[in-house]
Amino acid sequence: MIVKTLLAAIVAGLIAGVFMTAAQELRVTPLILHAEEFEGGEQPAAGHEEHSSLNGVSPLEKLLAFVSPITPAYAHEGGHEEESGILFGMSRFSGTLLANLVTGAGFSLLLAGISIMTGHRITLANGALWGACGWLAVHMLPALGLPPELPGFPAADLGERQVWWALTVLLSAAGLYLLALRGELGSKVAGLVLIAAPHAYGAPQPLDISSNVPAVLGAEFAVAALATTLAFWIVLGIVSGFINDRVVKAG
Repeated sequence: MIVKTLLAAIVAGLIAGVFMTAAQELRVTPLILHAEEFEGGEQPAAGHEEHSSLNGVSPLEKLLAFVSPITPAYAHEGGHEEESGILFGMSRFSGTLLANLVTGAGFSLLLAGISIMTGHRITLANGALWGACGWLAVHMLPALGLPPELPGFPAADLGERQVWWALTVLLSAAGLYLLALRGELGSKVAGLVLIAAPHAYGAPQPLDISSNVPAVLGAEFAVAALATTLAFWIVLGIVSGFINDRVVKAG
């Protein structure tokens, strides 16, 4: 039963990863490429190579950028993406697809593990709720302090952001568990306290918030990024529940 549940989670994660890639290509990636034109304070000239602010950074920062969520943007030349990306010479689209497949499978396995440990199965009836809770813990609640940022936007120290984001995700997940799966009043109060704690402390913020990127573009990106990840998690939860009902339960 456990093996079938984990295999079903991997399949659901891969399906959600493909969906996420399509959604990002339609809504998120164009905004990133548009924002890169403002880096350096001027439009990039033809034949001049521009690099996204997400290039040349550590793999952990790229992971943080994805789950924040931001699609990794690859270097492009003269308005066209390079044939060689940062992952084994793949194009930007191929690298993004691979990252989404791996991340989708990872998040799906995480949900499956939590459902097994708590004794609450993911079904078609509650799959959307599981997905919504995952989105809240990983994306929406951390975004209250560290919203998705376009290349060229100012940001605080990377290490501080990583620590705050990781702690916020863990506390938010624990708080949502207490709110959604525990019936005691004390548990629900503790859940609210855990969710509010990192925001009461405050997320690290940059000292200088000036940017060449228009604020309206940054706001549009934040909305698009959070909307696409919400759709990703809802699809992940529903597909996981559907597969569990049809395959795991039948077995």
